[in-house]
Amino acid sequence: MNLFFIFLLLIILGASLAIVYILYFNKMQFLKTKIEQAEGIIDETLRKRYDLLVRGDNIVKSTLKDEKEYFKEYLNLKNKKITNFDMDRKLKEAFHTLTKFKDDYPELNENTELKDIFFSIKESDEKIVAITSYYNKNTNLLNELIRKFPSNFVAKFHHFTIRSFFDGKDMTDTVYDDFKL
Repeated sequence: MNLFFIFLLLIILGASLAIVYILYFNKMQFLKTKIEQAEGIIDETLRKRYDLLVRGDNIVKSTLKDEKEYFKEYLNLKNKKITNFDMDRKLKEAFHTLTKFKDDYPELNENTELKDIFFSIKESDEKIVAITSYYNKNTNLLNELIRKFPSNFVAKFHHFTIRSFFDGKDMTDTVYDDFKL
């Protein structure tokens, strides 16, 4: 009879551990999926923003009747291997330059297509801010699970690794000058 209770206790303990293991694994998979979805939305938004830059460049050239390459540095971004964060920064610089053109040339300021581009840029900025916040929040939650006991055993077994935030900062390294303007 005593052996039966020990066997029953081992089964209950094993089942409890299995349930905890499955719960942590599913939570990590869920967060990983949310992060990957956010990355996809960020990629898509940056591609649209890049396309807006190309359209803006064409409008500037056609309106000013000039073939000068004003945005050549930015139009070559697609061919470079840079992070989404760096792409976001470069595209913001490009649209800042486009804004200067719009302010300096009244004929650009009156162009309705360029106004539509600026409206779309503002929408994409809001979307990027929201989705990067969502991305960073879920990345933080996943990183917490990877570091904490007992979920760290599940993470190690399934090769989950610490992810960096959208800006590429690694809060666990010894680099203290991560912040750049």
